[in-house]
Amino acid sequence: MKYINAAAILPDALVKELQKYVQAGYIYVPASDGQRRTWGERSGYRKELQKRNEKILAEYQQGASADDLADRYHLSVYAIRKIIYQK
Repeated sequence: MKYINAAAILPDALVKELQKYVQAGYIYVPASDGQRRTWGERSGYRKELQKRNEKILAEYQQGASADDLADRYHLSVYAIRKIIYQK
């Protein structure tokens, strides 16, 4: 998340009203309910992890061991087991 100077995007009257409550501080403005996104949705990383996890599960079902998968994907054996047993 990047910070935006309020004076650059808000009307002067609204900036002056905000300054009554906060001076030179940070305010988090949450998205409205219809605009919220889940973690990784914006960057696409969630889908990327899902594809990786599906590939790990498929390789496991084809006979690869959890130790081999952990080495191949640079994850712990515990993380591999969580991926395998989550479905």
